[in-house]
Amino acid sequence: MENFAMKPRHLVAFGLALVLGVGITFAVATTGGAASNVDTSSARDEIVRVVEASYIHGAFNEQNTDAMRKGFHPVFKIHGVRDGELSTYPIDEWTSNIDQRKAKDGYEQETWEHRFPMIDITGGAAVVKVELLKVEGGDSVHVFTDYLSLLEFEDGWKITDKVYHRH
Repeated sequence: MENFAMKPRHLVAFGLALVLGVGITFAVATTGGAASNVDTSSARDEIVRVVEASYIHGAFNEQNTDAMRKGFHPVFKIHGVRDGELSTYPIDEWTSNIDQRKAKDGYEQETWEHRFPMIDITGGAAVVKVELLKVEGGDSVHVFTDYLSLLEFEDGWKITDKVYHRH
């Protein structure tokens, strides 16, 4: 059996592999796994602002369809499962239904609370987990867990998709 430690060519190969491995580990550790110039704390703040203004307040608390249109991308759709089939609900249909409800006699605004258990950002893509709780008689009832996808465009972050679970 050959003695591995005694062969100079093996030592050189091992040394190169070690240096390469340390270099790759350092590069991954300092860039988060990918080259990125994104300030994630700044991106996180902007994402929270967009989701709160356009989704939490726009779609739920204030039902302000103008605010929704500012924060949602025009191709946005809600994706869900209804009767075992994939269903979609485009932003134009959603905002139109809100405007129709608000125009009816007896319309009452609802109050919703929210939590963001997770915000995950990679470069110009993000996912936000939102828990929506409906306030009824002083109690908060957990109604939805939503997963919003966002992409960053020249004019800022836009909500592009939603999948959800109704509790």
